[in-house]
Amino acid sequence: MYPTARRFPSRAEIAARAPSMWRYREWLPFEGTPTLSQDTGFTPLVDAPRLADKLGVAKLWIKNDAVSHPSLSFKDRVVASAINAAVALGLDTVGCASTGNLANAVAAQAARAGLPAWIFIPDNLEQAKVLGTAVYGPNLVRVRGHYDDVNRLCVQLADRFGWGIVNVNLRGYYGEGSKTMGFEIAEQLGWRLPTAVVVPMAGGSLLTKLHKAFGELRDAGLVSDEAPRLYGAQASGCSPITRLVESGGETIVPQVPNTIAKSIAIGNPADGVFAARAMRGTGGWSAAVSDESIIAAIRLLAETTGIFTETAGGATLAGALALAGQGRFGKDDD
Repeated sequence: MYPTARRFPSRAEIAARAPSMWRYREWLPFEGTPTLSQDTGFTPLVDAPRLADKLGVAKLWIKNDAVSHPSLSFKDRVVASAINAAVALGLDTVGCASTGNLANAVAAQAARAGLPAWIFIPDNLEQAKVLGTAVYGPNLVRVRGHYDDVNRLCVQLADRFGWGIVNVNLRGYYGEGSKTMGFEIAEQLGWRLPTAVVVPMAGGSLLTKLHKAFGELRDAGLVSDEAPRLYGAQASGCSPITRLVESGGETIVPQVPNTIAKSIAIGNPADGVFAARAMRGTGGWSAAVSDESIIAAIRLLAETTGIFTETAGGATLAGALALAGQGRFGKDDD
């Protein structure tokens, strides 16, 4: 809940602000104006008519966070939110457990802020992502094991040293940064909502926060459309949320990751139950896709839109194609 005294801006007030995620700052857990990473967010919404034809829908858009500042992934949003919280709370060191993209974002934004950073990653991470973190000069620790092992270690470190681990003890602030993608989608569509959204899922937080964002937009009177149907996409080698949706259950069954899509390979997702509920509650569904289909979708995305992303982007498009093949979308869908 927000303080009752908090006033929300109009469409015109938002439009007059700088093009970043902070144009929606009243919906984020801060007072005043953030001092760090003020250029993050407000990434392009790209019309993709050739892909729309392949899915058999009226319109298809790509929300391209592969050009986010400063480290070129969606994780820049959540880190921008968390690092401002860390400074406001008086924490002098930040860090994360990561499968790559978050590591890059924390290292880059800590470097800009002049804060020491401790980054913990699985030891089998792609070398390109390791380089993309190491270049910023953080304390970089490779841990024998997969992401869930790394995350458990970071829980202990946050408690022992009082560090601001963005996706552990700062997770409440971190997750709220995801909502700004939903606000941007609505504004970039002329203050309306699409009928369906396909979301890559690792921990499940992005999908749940998009659901929250669309609700908050309606509550503020900025949009009047029904909330979109929410669909998730995961690699079949790490798909515990998809399995939960398909089973109709309420308890995540953890899975040891085995997929090339390491950036979304979280076997015990913290927000998995809530993501499953959001998908079911909006009339959506979830798809798990093979590594081969992810590679093919990376190529298809590049060939049809000029956008080249890593495996999470491929999983998203591959998931959308699989869902279309199941008849989950209609010809009038946007």
